[in-house]
Amino acid sequence: MSDATFTFRVDEALKTEFSAAAKAHDRTGAQLLRDFMRDYVKQQQEALEGAEYDAWLRARVEQSRASADAGNLVPAAEVEAGFAARRAATRRRLDASK
Repeated sequence: MSDATFTFRVDEALKTEFSAAAKAHDRTGAQLLRDFMRDYVKQQQEALEGAEYDAWLRARVEQSRASADAGNLVPAAEVEAGFAARRAATRRRLDASK
């Protein structure tokens, strides 16, 4: 990775206070600025990933709504019966392993 120079203007008082605060933590201003930049980039990447997940989830919800609107539904009693059967099978396996 090659280094690059980042130049910007800042109020002299702010620069002085920032340098003193950095020195108090045994760091240079440049080290802290690099850390801040890395953290900011990471936050933006995480926000983008969150937005991508939100978009995926919204699409799945819309797909489910469209499916329900089309009548592709399973009655609650049928779902409950299926899970009751799964619970019973699990209990039988647990009892058999004793």
